[in-house]
Amino acid sequence: MELYVIRRPSAWANLSELEAAGAKSARIGNEQMSDRVRWIRSYVVHEADGRIGTFCIYEARDGDSIREHARRVGMPGEEFYKVGTTVVVRADPIQQTAAAE
Repeated sequence: MELYVIRRPSAWANLSELEAAGAKSARIGNEQMSDRVRWIRSYVVHEADGRIGTFCIYEARDGDSIREHARRVGMPGEEFYKVGTTVVVRADPIQQTAAAE
């Protein structure tokens, strides 16, 4: 599988909608498509229009797998980029906080 960044702009009105989509996404990915996609994490952003968007990090077999997963979940999945490499300058602060707890 390859690593991808998926942009889902202004996809949700509030965090409750995002949480419901996240639960459905995890269920479909884990139960129906585990050989094609693997959700790693998502960064949630507040869009200029007041809605919520995400940048999601996934491992996927290919772009068609990303599109199919998004279609099954009912969320945007057309804007994605294959990761060429990763440059780590500092450890992820969210991971550091979780490890300290």
